[in-house]
Amino acid sequence: MKNKKIIIAGGTGFIGQALCNYFGTENEITVLTRNLPGQKTNAFGELHISETILPKIHFVKWDGVSPGDWWPVLDGADVVINLAGKTVNCRYNKRNRKEIMESRVRSVEALGQAIRKVSVPPKVWITAASATIYPTASNQPRDEAFNDFANDFSVQVCRTWEETFDKQLTPFTRKVVLRMAINLGCGGVMNPYFNLLKFGLGGRQGNGRQMYSWIHITDTCRMVEWIVKHDSLEGTFNCVSPGAVNNACFMQTLRSETGNRIGLPAPGWLLAIGAKLIGTETELLLKSRWVIPSRICETGFSFQYPLLKDALKEIINKTPRKRYHLL
Repeated sequence: MKNKKIIIAGGTGFIGQALCNYFGTENEITVLTRNLPGQKTNAFGELHISETILPKIHFVKWDGVSPGDWWPVLDGADVVINLAGKTVNCRYNKRNRKEIMESRVRSVEALGQAIRKVSVPPKVWITAASATIYPTASNQPRDEAFNDFANDFSVQVCRTWEETFDKQLTPFTRKVVLRMAINLGCGGVMNPYFNLLKFGLGGRQGNGRQMYSWIHITDTCRMVEWIVKHDSLEGTFNCVSPGAVNNACFMQTLRSETGNRIGLPAPGWLLAIGAKLIGTETELLLKSRWVIPSRICETGFSFQYPLLKDALKEIINKTPRKRYHLL
């Protein structure tokens, strides 16, 4: 994909940075962000955008709530990608629940208003959503045809997020929802996993039977590119590898590929204590997410990393040994 005008809202997080690196060489990228370059993002560190690409990116400050001075940057855009929203890696207290919900709803509404204001609307608007919308699954996977949703907090957030997006009237802009699974790459969620490995704690979490749906970050970028190139694609797509595994298999594969022989398991009661201490929820580790990418596969898309072993090998080959091993 070349010579496109790409706008990424919430683009300083892990996925946003990956998209900048993937598209930044041959396209014009503007990042709408609450954080300026150099500030901490997503609780996992600073910007890791290629030094050759970073000077080419335009960073525009926005509040994620209303179409302020930033809205003209959407005029004539080829692609708008929305990744904005407070991290769910926190305790689900009243304040955080409110911020998680409102940050997603208001950013979608702000982008919708901005698109309606510009003279030349964007060709396609892609918004991130979450595979967490699907209920716990242990016997069979879920795909986009599934609609028997539960009513817990995470699902309420996902459904409201998507419903808000659907309500945005943008008749000249194609709209796509990507229900994202856990994205694996250098950085992001791999950092805490590597920290567990270093101290011999890389065993299963809970009983280890919960399914773990994932996607390599490169395939997320490739899926975005595929959707942009194919004008007929719209609606909801699961952004997930076809190679889901259970938690025990994920941790065993991670230990094997990093050469860590010892991996003590973490029972549910210990995770509950640890989650409270570090300010997160055990749901992020213990919910069984088994999701498959039926719709995107039907379009002819093929994954570069369909298998977990290959995905982890690529990431580990780019990671210094000291990050995941004491020796």
